Amino acid sequence: MAGVLERIHRANRPPFHSMTPQEARAAYQLGAEILDLPRAPLPRVHDLELAGRSARLYAPSTETGLPALLYLHGGGFTIGGLETHDSLCRQLALRGNCAVVALDYRLAPEHRFPAAVDDCFSALQHLSARAESLGLDASRIAVGGDSAGGTLAAVSAMQARDAGVDLKLQLLITPGTIAHADTPSHSRFAKGFLLDAENIRWFFGQYIDVDQREDWRFAPLLADDHSDLAPALVLLAEADPLVDEGLAYADRLRSSGVTVELELFRGVTHDFIKMGRMIPEALQALDACGAQLKKAFET
Repeated sequence: MAGVLERIHRANRPPFHSMTPQEARAAYQLGAEILDLPRAPLPRVHDLELAGRSARLYAPSTETGLPALLYLHGGGFTIGGLETHDSLCRQLALRGNCAVVALDYRLAPEHRFPAAVDDCFSALQHLSARAESLGLDASRIAVGGDSAGGTLAAVSAMQARDAGVDLKLQLLITPGTIAHADTPSHSRFAKGFLLDAENIRWFFGQYIDVDQREDWRFAPLLADDHSDLAPALVLLAEADPLVDEGLAYADRLRSSGVTVELELFRGVTHDFIKMGRMIPEALQALDACGAQLKKAFET
């Protein structure tokens, strides 16, 4: 991991916070899969529309009745999209033996909070309602995401509970869960560990006003009720500013009676799951996701 960080440092790319959102999106897309595994061939990959938004379906077979994971990409609510997370979604489909439906939700600052939240839950409702028309099993639906997508997945799981939408799993990969980036890990890993504090401030500034940040749809740890939620796999990186809030969220879910599997990967940074060419822990994390998806969809 230290070697990867050194190579990134030597590349001397300008930080996202020094760019316009449009420049940051282009830069992220150019570099998003450099360290990721090659895009695995799948028998079924096609674009579709879900709740008025572009989406992409990945399936490890052509059979009908597959369970489905709605996947929400990371990128600080500001960058990222279908192309930046294509390799990851293919791996989740293969290892989880399920369909993955990746959503291209609206991004900030053009669409500020709660636009992304609304898009994600609308898509989850649509996926549940339209599953059979897509050749999927409406009784076996999960939601997941990484980083900001993990936040959106956690929020969607709560909205699903309140709306009576049954979910088999919430897959939360290095999620943000708090309002003000003020845990000790935000100080400990503020600079030099891939996700710098200045970039976090920039992402938050693009997405949401300061006086809105204690809304549970931005900071799901602050929700009043975490009971009766779908089982969770919470996957965290030790050297990540978000690790403390991820641990706190896993604890809150567990103390509220939710079944939680927690995987904490030592010595790696935020976004490590997308570094499968270089970091063995990325492969272990993908395996953990696949195993938990299979387990959830079998019950």
